[in-house]
Amino acid sequence: MPRDLTLYVCQACACESARWLGRCPNCGEWNTFVEEIRAHATAAKGTRQKHPGAMPIPITDVEPIAEARIGTAIPELDRVLGGGIVPGSVVLIGGDPGIGKSTLMMQMAASLTGQTVLYITGEESLSQVRLRADRLMPKPHERVLLLAETNVDTIGQILEKASADLIIVDSMQTMHHPQLESAPGTVSQVREITSHFMRYAKAKGVPVFLVGHMTKEGVIAGPRVVEHMVDAVLLFEGERHYAYRILRAIKNRYGSTNEIGIFEMHDTGLREVSNPSAVFLAERRPDASGSAVVAAMEGTRPLLVEVQALVAPTSYGVPQRTATGFDGRRLQMLLAVLEKRAGMRLGQYDVFVNVAGGVRVDEPAADLGMALAIASSLRDIPVSADAAIVGEVGLGGEIRTIHHIEKRIAEAQKLGFRQLILPRNNAPQTRSAQGANIALKEVETIDEALRVLLRGAGEKR
Repeated sequence: MPRDLTLYVCQACACESARWLGRCPNCGEWNTFVEEIRAHATAAKGTRQKHPGAMPIPITDVEPIAEARIGTAIPELDRVLGGGIVPGSVVLIGGDPGIGKSTLMMQMAASLTGQTVLYITGEESLSQVRLRADRLMPKPHERVLLLAETNVDTIGQILEKASADLIIVDSMQTMHHPQLESAPGTVSQVREITSHFMRYAKAKGVPVFLVGHMTKEGVIAGPRVVEHMVDAVLLFEGERHYAYRILRAIKNRYGSTNEIGIFEMHDTGLREVSNPSAVFLAERRPDASGSAVVAAMEGTRPLLVEVQALVAPTSYGVPQRTATGFDGRRLQMLLAVLEKRAGMRLGQYDVFVNVAGGVRVDEPAADLGMALAIASSLRDIPVSADAAIVGEVGLGGEIRTIHHIEKRIAEAQKLGFRQLILPRNNAPQTRSAQGANIALKEVETIDEALRVLLRGAGEKR
């Protein structure tokens, strides 16, 4: 009779070895190998088993089936999911401890008034979950079922008896499979737990939400073994010192990965931010140098954010370049372009840049606004308070074309901005905005943008 196979799996990178190793040859971490026992294959070596299966057919012969999504009463969550919850899908929601994942899941459960939700908790007792539900729900409804259990075999038996329309597992690092000897939260455990709930979700057509904590390396529930298995991965992020939280999709088989949902944390739970641009610009000082407003895009949503820069003489041999909410390598590129194409000597200055409100902007269309904020701080001349800026900066100093210019114009006009600085090549796309209560100033180079905003502002002073 074939024996079980014993392997050793690295908990940092999921590398497998036939024997225990002190140091992982793949990632270089020490003492990360954990024993894992797997069932041996029943087929004899060198033989083939015939499995009956369906024959391949042309894709045109497959009947498309439109899945009816389950809508929640949280539009920001539905936006990130791609329009609602897909039946039979497995969604992993991750984030730092204490960021608000359990709060969001409980509010989602409360919003599904016509659905039976099974909330499986492995971190809290039933009374603790009830206390949080009383704080978040005006009146908890009896269709939210609670289960405090960590053994997946026991959970599987309960699922066969209980008829749930949606399952929430909080959190998957606390669950364990009794046939595995490794501790809960290890690579082998989270992989088996995910596989267990995926089989149930696909067989029964019941959506499953798995809550996972971020590790110190910045990955969710281990070295990306879970992210490859699930249908969607949502990242709940935000600074502890800010009340705002951003829900971002980094993988979604049923929708776009460019959408974000913005929430604000209160004593009574998470509240949706209907007009995030106004919130992020509420504390802006229009007369301060080193500040500019950028018309960015997050998925299909235009978002106006304030980018800040501080340029000060360096006290060290090597000047510091620090970026918060902005790509540090792109900052280095912008500084090089300002030196080479605009004649600004920044080699003797420390440069600190920040995106206000705890937001992170990865879009190249924010290049021009950040470059003008740096130049504004260096020359101590404020950027025009009624101007929004958008444009990608090339290595030659040219301002390159950006997309979704109509939505950016509409958002800037809605918030009362009187002028928008944009690339000249976007002029054919702005015809529909002509005659609106906003002046469109087209620029072709970084030096031309500096003349339009900074030198004109300096003359007014």
